[in-house]
Amino acid sequence: MAIIKKFRIKSFKKNNIFASFNKISMSYDERQILDNISFNINSGEILGLLGPNGAGKSTIFNILIGLIKPISGKVHINSKDVTDYPIYLRTREFKIGYVPQYGGYFHDLTLIENLQAVGEILIKDQRERLEKINNLLVKFDLENIKNIKAKFLSGGQRRKLVISMALLGSPKILLCDEIFAALDVLTIQMLKEILVNLQRENPLMSIVICEHQARELLSIVDRAIILSNCRLIAQGTPSELSKNQMARSEYFGDFFKFN
Repeated sequence: MAIIKKFRIKSFKKNNIFASFNKISMSYDERQILDNISFNINSGEILGLLGPNGAGKSTIFNILIGLIKPISGKVHINSKDVTDYPIYLRTREFKIGYVPQYGGYFHDLTLIENLQAVGEILIKDQRERLEKINNLLVKFDLENIKNIKAKFLSGGQRRKLVISMALLGSPKILLCDEIFAALDVLTIQMLKEILVNLQRENPLMSIVICEHQARELLSIVDRAIILSNCRLIAQGTPSELSKNQMARSEYFGDFFKFN
């Protein structure tokens, strides 16, 4: 299957903001993590978060889902101030799906048992739940391994399982934390195809990917933001970032090639 991204975000989507960070600052003890960060997440876009270790990428995810509260600033989802909303309320009301870098599944349950366990929480109607689980098994080619315990699955199979679990709740936004980490080239290509196809099939669902592998990320995103030294130093399309001197000097370096 051919990749990768033969289109970029359309102009009309820029006016359809799903979530926004407004002057967000965060610190742990005396260590500053985020300093006055502001940006939007548009409906229907794939947005990338890039930056060195400790730049605050995972902290942004934790603030968005409500795991931690910023020292200052506001978080809005669908134009509503959710800065004080707890995790369960944000997940239920705004349908946030999360694919963590590590774990996200029950090790001693089989693949199908993992999907059933999450499905029973998110989907009350049994027929609807079974139909959705079966569709995900087919969609991600998991039928032949559905009775294998999660701890025995390969890295790529586990990623597909956790993505499937996140999709059970029909999320309006899907957060993927280091989704390409520690995977081989073919598995990364497979995951990129999955993400691009998800956007094509769900044109209003936002996908946000936090990643270190810049070249892989930039091949599928509509837009990316770059964090460095606690601040947002650049944002834009991959084409725009390729011409951004701050992005090159602070993150990509002189030898990085975008194509």
